[in-house]
Amino acid sequence: QVQLVESGGGLVQAGGSLRLSCSASGRTFSNYVVGWFRQAPGQEREFVATISRSGGITDYKTSVKGRFTISRDNAKNAVYLQMNSLKPEDTAVYYCAAKGTIVAYTVPTQYDYWGQGTQVSVSS
Repeated sequence: QVQLVESGGGLVQAGGSLRLSCSASGRTFSNYVVGWFRQAPGQEREFVATISRSGGITDYKTSVKGRFTISRDNAKNAVYLQMNSLKPEDTAVYYCAAKGTIVAYTVPTQYDYWGQGTQVSVSS
């Protein structure tokens, strides 16, 4: 079992930045790939970014490439999502998720463990 807790969300103006954190407890965190997903009101939950177990391989949704950076610190059992140049369309509840596998899936249903989410709101 892995327990995940997100933090760092908030309200920011367009063009601003936020850094989300996902803190994990439970089993050895370095055995899990981690993904960030988001869900806007009335929308499906969607992939934002994933990171491999070592942190050496990352993947991003096209619309966030160059603006968002996913990273992890396995010594601290944490994964981060640095979000720059935020846009109103980035407004959503952001979730981190983990799966004990090598492959970093982009489909939410592939993940076994989820945090409770943190709200990100970007005003125009």
